[in-house]
Amino acid sequence: MLDQNTPNAMQGIFLPLDARQGKAYFLRIPGYNDKVESFALKAYSAAKKKGAVLQGRLQSPTESQVSYYIEILGSDFSLDKFFIGRSIARFLPELSNSSCSALTDAVFWALGDFKALGKTDPMLRNMFIQLMCWFYYKLRITLPHIGDNVPPMILYGGKVSRHELYFLKILHMCGCDVVLFQYDGQDSYNTLDPQGKFSQLVQLDKMQPFPQGYSLKQLEQAQAAADKRSRLYGFAPNIKAATNVWLDGDHILTDIEKPPVTRGKDANTFYNAFCRMTGVPDKLTYQNELYKFYSNLKSGGRCFVIEENKLPVPEGRELNNIDRGPFRSTEEMISSMLKHIKMPPDGELKKLITKSFIDVLFEESEKPDMKTPRLITMAVCTVYWINLYGPQLFNSWTMPMVSLFIYLGGCKTSHEAAFFRILSRLPCDVLILSPNLNSKCMLNDNTLYELQYSDTLNITEYPKDSSSLQIATAAYHAERQLDTELYQDTGIYRDYQYQEANSIILKTMYEEIDILWREEAKYRPSFDVVGNSVNVPVLFAKISGVRDSSPNKYWKTIQQLLTENTFLVTDVPLVSPQFPNPMKVHCASFIKGGKIRRSEVLNAPEYQYRHLRRETQEYIFDKIDLLLNSYIIKGTYQNGMEYLITATLLNLPAPIVKLIQGFDFTKLSPKFVYINTGETPISAEDSIIAAFLSLVGFDVLFFVPTGYQTVDIYFDKNIMAEHKIGEYMYDLRVPSFKMPKGAAKKGKSLFGNLFKKE
Repeated sequence: MLDQNTPNAMQGIFLPLDARQGKAYFLRIPGYNDKVESFALKAYSAAKKKGAVLQGRLQSPTESQVSYYIEILGSDFSLDKFFIGRSIARFLPELSNSSCSALTDAVFWALGDFKALGKTDPMLRNMFIQLMCWFYYKLRITLPHIGDNVPPMILYGGKVSRHELYFLKILHMCGCDVVLFQYDGQDSYNTLDPQGKFSQLVQLDKMQPFPQGYSLKQLEQAQAAADKRSRLYGFAPNIKAATNVWLDGDHILTDIEKPPVTRGKDANTFYNAFCRMTGVPDKLTYQNELYKFYSNLKSGGRCFVIEENKLPVPEGRELNNIDRGPFRSTEEMISSMLKHIKMPPDGELKKLITKSFIDVLFEESEKPDMKTPRLITMAVCTVYWINLYGPQLFNSWTMPMVSLFIYLGGCKTSHEAAFFRILSRLPCDVLILSPNLNSKCMLNDNTLYELQYSDTLNITEYPKDSSSLQIATAAYHAERQLDTELYQDTGIYRDYQYQEANSIILKTMYEEIDILWREEAKYRPSFDVVGNSVNVPVLFAKISGVRDSSPNKYWKTIQQLLTENTFLVTDVPLVSPQFPNPMKVHCASFIKGGKIRRSEVLNAPEYQYRHLRRETQEYIFDKIDLLLNSYIIKGTYQNGMEYLITATLLNLPAPIVKLIQGFDFTKLSPKFVYINTGETPISAEDSIIAAFLSLVGFDVLFFVPTGYQTVDIYFDKNIMAEHKIGEYMYDLRVPSFKMPKGAAKKGKSLFGNLFKKE
């Protein structure tokens, strides 16, 4: 019997027997941490070579397996070492004499120990048959290696039964290394071996319960993934990263200024930083500190890049030059993408970039919400950014140099986060600055070092020029602090406090429309503020028929709905297909990848919204993108409807544009009221405008006394509620409504004025 105890069992188990004084190990591991994960992967690799990986519980022998045993050995049984040895030799003839003898001694001991528990001879016979079948059907390839200087590795995962524990102990006594992974902890094991004599307990610091669903099968999958990666790596790099281990702590900017040669002594290691500063330590000095940091970088001659708010996305020729599939597997996709990376001249750096790109993309592919098209887009973006910034960061690189990438504003997308994770594994310091606490950075990584501060500051440009450097006074920040305390989570809102909004269509009774019509958004049900965005409850409905068959009451009801921020349509259609639209000729170039190419629109000579606040222009673009990708309008991305949508919404009537510009999301929503009393067909353009304004946050009502179809004929989704309030009436004549100051009406005489440029 071999001694199992050693103070360094998890390391010693991978040594040959002659390097550990002939000791085999039987380890049980009741918990999980990073060390256990690393050990399990290494042990799994060893077990697959000439050992075994057993997932508990082991199945009892089948009827055919027992029949084969009886055919070879008969049905007799005797708790006698000679009988046991002869049976093993006949049933497992491939064993050497020494292996057969070792197995005989171990089985005889196990059966004797089992009998000491008060077990009967039939129970001993059944256990012997079970052990023999497990040897034959599960370990026939493993057992001949008993006695090797590198012993077989046996892994067992799960809750072990008494017969299984004897089975594992027998293998250990024969000279096999055995590791029991106790997914459910030690309780069940302790009932079988209360004194812990059979195996050695592994206890490590910061051990946690095994993750839900953990199994040795996952190790097999991880090993397969590692094998696939190794085939993609080619030659592994000879240098490695020491990320953040050299940092002093709270003074990130000072640390990053340290010359790389002073950060560490290992000649085959580069010492880089991967840090994020969330919030600001001092509002008064923060921008000045950034400016000083920038000045020191310039004078030091270091390679660095500074980007703000958003990384440029590939489009046009850059996008077309990258193969986007289809691919049969993640490995094929990554291999294809690697070919598009413009590698730097240094060979070691090529290996590092290759390995980092492969590792991060594989990790992203394993996330549960990752779909293949999104992963391909992520790969395309990271390839583009490596090619874009690589020459500035690495073309003159030699060990132990470390470049620097500063990103102000935080990662807005998972694609950006993946790029910086790749960059952090290269000889480059990565510094993410997120001074505005209301702007969430999507970057997450185990190696990321983060400093968090309670103060917030809204900075959109990195201070590089002292002439444009603006440092706020203490009084200014005190006022902003008062704003924060007064206008956040209090139900009180500053004018135009928010620049983003999402509309939520309310499902109401007809009688509720009059109640909600003049209520500010913040008082309506389902109003909410999430981060920097407002959820605006809106009305979007069609009113069919005439209540009480009384046109006078009908028109009076509509008159009462006309507020100062109402756009009224009485002459159908609002926009005719024949009406000239200068944006139509450009629309083919305005849409790319399901989104508006904003730079193309902004540079078009016919673009009409240039005079609006930039945040209003961006808001309009966001809602056009949303309408395109929601497929509300029939024919979107099927028969060119997307071009009509874009042209129509970039050429809106001037009064509607003014209402959008003046819309304060927490207050009274703008109104769009459309009256259609006849049989004149409503245009697709009118449907587009109605759906768009609902997304913007307008209350949209259609009054159709005839009950005929209106804009809903162009909708592919049932987004507009219909209220049938009375008898259908035809050929009603729309009266001349009294328009409140600030309201606008589209009638025959006003048609031209509504669409003029301002």
